[in-house]
Amino acid sequence: MSRAWNFSAGPAAIPEAVLKRAQSELLDWNGSGASVMELSHRGKPFMELAARAEADLRDLMSIPDGYRVLFLQGGATQHFAQIPMNLTPEGGSADYIVTGHWGEKAVREAAPYVTARVAGSSVDANYLQLPARESWDLDPGASYVHITTNETIHGVEMRDIPDVGDVPLVADMSSDILSAPVDVSRFGLIYAGAQKNIGPSGLVVMIVRDDLLKRPGRPMAKIFRYAEHAANDSMLNTPNTWGWYLAGLTFQWLKEQGGLAAMGERNRIKADTLYAAIDGSDGYYRAPIAHAARSRMNVPFTIHEPALDAVFVKESGDAGLLALKGHKALGGLRASLYNAVPLEAVEALTAFMRDFANRHC
Repeated sequence: MSRAWNFSAGPAAIPEAVLKRAQSELLDWNGSGASVMELSHRGKPFMELAARAEADLRDLMSIPDGYRVLFLQGGATQHFAQIPMNLTPEGGSADYIVTGHWGEKAVREAAPYVTARVAGSSVDANYLQLPARESWDLDPGASYVHITTNETIHGVEMRDIPDVGDVPLVADMSSDILSAPVDVSRFGLIYAGAQKNIGPSGLVVMIVRDDLLKRPGRPMAKIFRYAEHAANDSMLNTPNTWGWYLAGLTFQWLKEQGGLAAMGERNRIKADTLYAAIDGSDGYYRAPIAHAARSRMNVPFTIHEPALDAVFVKESGDAGLLALKGHKALGGLRASLYNAVPLEAVEALTAFMRDFANRHC
């Protein structure tokens, strides 16, 4: 069976080497005589797996001392609500910089627990660019400032870490974590759903500064309190052991590829290749995002004649190019270029795009 090139926005492509290793270990992991999914999360073998996964992630991202790494559940959406529950007192406020669909949703989900101030937004520009830093109306008394570093649907990426003063910076990195080096010390909390650059859906990776874990937050059940998860090494309840295992294999694969600097250069080349094909098509294809804000991970684009969108999706699928239909909120087309998508896939896509344009001119 031949595998197709997968441009899905999430759940997304997983490195083939990781899938093959998981396949080979599925029935007998690490000589245990059982699948990793069948073993106790509190047994020594899985505890060692968990420790290695954390150590590899710390190494990849150069996570400083004074930060905890948590392997949680619920998807990033659950943590839109859980973050204000943990970081803000009752009656507190937080600032949100909204650059697309997921930033909007983060504000809505936080609103029952915190005064969620939209301190900066590019909604008036239809999320085709980033709001200029000097336009942000930040409150120095806010509990945190929340950003979405990459908007999966709108294709807008915040590559430069903003200076927000002494207020902790919280970042949803679901769709660009591990895609390039990042200075973790500039953030108070980073969180990411796993299903784009880490592994399968159902797992959330969180990197949180120790002092934020000590905030009293508000009355809540232990299961919602990050400090409790940290105190129990992310095993307050039974974790997603399969997702944790695959995340660990992905971290090992990333190190074998040369780490995040190497991945960042690969991702730049992939994105440049696709954007060059769009921009060089004499208007047949269009990518409306401002150049300085163009995402390396998610590339939404359109055809000059919208009636051709469905034809493009059908024919590209028949050619072994999967999941190029745009999100229902925007329509059009979208290619996601996560770490597991090789340059060969992008070259196959751009070759198809040229052929399509010649046949449907």
